[in-house]
Amino acid sequence: MLAATVCTLLTVLLGAQLLTSTADQLRGARGDAFDSVVALSRARAVAYDANADESRYLLDPERRGRYAVSFLAKSQQLYGLKGATLSTYDSELATTWREYGSDHHDLRFTGEFRRELDNISFPGERAAAEKTVQTYSVYQRDDRRIRALLAAGKEKQAVEFCMGWEAGTSNAHFGQWMAGLDRVTDINRAHFTASVDTGRSAVTGLLSWAGGLLLATAALTVFGLRPRLAEFR
Repeated sequence: MLAATVCTLLTVLLGAQLLTSTADQLRGARGDAFDSVVALSRARAVAYDANADESRYLLDPERRGRYAVSFLAKSQQLYGLKGATLSTYDSELATTWREYGSDHHDLRFTGEFRRELDNISFPGERAAAEKTVQTYSVYQRDDRRIRALLAAGKEKQAVEFCMGWEAGTSNAHFGQWMAGLDRVTDINRAHFTASVDTGRSAVTGLLSWAGGLLLATAALTVFGLRPRLAEFR
């Protein structure tokens, strides 16, 4: 029974060590990496939807007001600026981004980009995330140029600038923005995978020892109590 007690204590110690050794990996996988992957994946989906609204704005004159409102709403999901309109969004984005560069705790914008920027955890992640916001601001300025060309009656030029893929066009800048999003996502996804693998390795090694000790505890308990149980026969 003394040996069974020792095995039980060792099992408890191994269990505590197991929880401690995997806690950091779980926090890294769930909080540091996975939350960012979710925000960035959601940003990518919203970005494609906004880009589609921009194209519909050109191709469906009867519903342009609706598509303009929808584009702004999706822009606010990505980089939220309270009270901003399409005519003020660019200047407010530039101002708030400049202030954020001076103080990363500045809270004057929200959205999926904010969620990622508030969850920077890995080497190279901040530079990649900030580059993504910068390419996003270029894409937003392109949108205003498209609307200005259309308002000036230059529909052909607006369509070419919006839907062409030549360097300097809106789609080319959109592609750069998506490539930037992918780079930040890949950084977080790689660390998520590494944390999961490390945690799984730790669990596999310690669980085998804990399981063996539990079996030893059960066997020693039966062996130790056998003489006492025999008294009841």
